[in-house]
Amino acid sequence: MSNEVKERPKKTKDETPLMLQYNAIKAKYPDALLLFRVGDFYETFNEDAVKASRVLGIVLTKRGNGSASEMDLAGFPYHALDTYLPKLVRAGMRVAICDQLEDPKLTKTIVKRGVTEVVTPGVAFSDKILDHRANNFLAAVFNSGETYGIAMADVSTGEFLVAQGSRIYIDKVMQGFSPSEILVSRSLLKIFEEQYGQKFYTYTLDDWIFTSDYSHDVLLKHFAVNSLKGFGIEELPVAITAAGAVMHYLQQTQQSGQVQLKRIARVDEEQFVWLDKFTIRNLEIVSSSNEKAKTLLDILDKTATPMGARMLRRWLLLPLKDLKLIEERLQVVDFISKKDSFSLELINRLRTIGDLERITSRIAIRKTNPREIIQLRRALESIPLQQKQCFESENAQLKVIGEQLNPCESLLNKICNSLMDDPPAMVSKGGVIRKGVSNELDELREIAFSGKDYLLKIQQEEIQKTGISSLKIAYNNVFGYYIEVTNVHKHKVPPEWVRKQTLANAERYITDELKHYEEKILGAEEKILLLEEKLFNELLAEMTEWVEPLQLNAACLAKLDCLQSFAAVSNL
Repeated sequence: MSNEVKERPKKTKDETPLMLQYNAIKAKYPDALLLFRVGDFYETFNEDAVKASRVLGIVLTKRGNGSASEMDLAGFPYHALDTYLPKLVRAGMRVAICDQLEDPKLTKTIVKRGVTEVVTPGVAFSDKILDHRANNFLAAVFNSGETYGIAMADVSTGEFLVAQGSRIYIDKVMQGFSPSEILVSRSLLKIFEEQYGQKFYTYTLDDWIFTSDYSHDVLLKHFAVNSLKGFGIEELPVAITAAGAVMHYLQQTQQSGQVQLKRIARVDEEQFVWLDKFTIRNLEIVSSSNEKAKTLLDILDKTATPMGARMLRRWLLLPLKDLKLIEERLQVVDFISKKDSFSLELINRLRTIGDLERITSRIAIRKTNPREIIQLRRALESIPLQQKQCFESENAQLKVIGEQLNPCESLLNKICNSLMDDPPAMVSKGGVIRKGVSNELDELREIAFSGKDYLLKIQQEEIQKTGISSLKIAYNNVFGYYIEVTNVHKHKVPPEWVRKQTLANAERYITDELKHYEEKILGAEEKILLLEEKLFNELLAEMTEWVEPLQLNAACLAKLDCLQSFAAVSNL
């Protein structure tokens, strides 16, 4: 998205260039709390500052010293974003994150800034915001007469689902999927609240967004197809309208081209037993009004992965009706429960996987960090062993899962050859890229971290070239690195050396090689960090091509996890 603003032509008398820029950006996001990056801080102003100070417990100050342009101000260090952002979102706020889009050192005017992401209760990627054992669905609900449609997307997992039917059916779908945020047409908000109550977090969009033609066009363009028939949703026009609204909203909140929903699927009304909110509550399936009560989910959840926990929760809220599918699950559970060694190996390997589903989703938008990529490496290293175990089993369904798993060998090799084994969480800390990936990086590291060795190397080379065994390399603040030669040997000095200083018993010289080295070492550490960030981003760009097979792996492993969980409970 990156709505860039560098300057605006009109300016009031007391408005500074910075506030001119801020107001232009804020005008585009009037209903979001704007976190405005200024140097090493995210600042909030005026009403946003009052809200931020109240929710975050940070100091509210004044700017302007009692002048007509006085305003409220509250801010926090940029590196504390992961601490403060979740608090704002959990308070039900939409947060627009405005970053500096260029290096302040490289511009003589005001730094270009733009909103790079809008985080809402239903659109979030950070583990600090998300519950790793539950989905975080953004939904849109629309109706045409008595026919209702709903679309639900979890950007943190890549799922995109639609359903269509009666008002009561859509209510049950919402109970089963528990969306964190629901989009509603502005003119239909009152009707929605009358029918479904005010317990959901809602956000209204203009009515024109909820039109059939617009929704079709948005979806066809996003999926790069000529028809939606291949997804099996063509005959669900009201649900498609809702899906178009979801896609529109995501394109507005995420950077352009980063809505990584690869497919859309229909939720079949006939496939599941649809539970209403009273049944879910009274049976205490996932929650209870009694603080110390054990829910059904508490008893059955022996999963080893976050995506397995999320899938199990959905299985409980959406019980199967198809006898064949139920029996297939039971056959796998029966097999695992009778094979202690198989079960033990399976759960131990699943524990090494981590949250493959959400890591993949962050890779898709290039917002993952080096440690998460190493976790992905561990997951990929485990998959051939998972496959082997499934193939060697005596169960047909397990063999099918084994066939669906993809070891992604070339991706694994790329990660192993590119990243350090134990990198820091942040690329900006350095020490991320492995030696041998970039000759330039290796040379800069040698200069920055092996400076004395490098100088000794130059010194030995010059001794061999000139035959001056006593020459030495040193440094001072006047002319940097130099070579010192005693007067006894100055007749051996090569003509290309430049004399810089004469002492009583020696002469000091500089060479092109020393000057080149000096230029390198002075900016080496900064160049190392920039180069590592560039190389890491190039790696992420390559990894986005693997999103779909990684998502399929996550789904297969989640299913395995749920089945082993049932087997573990059956043996208690």
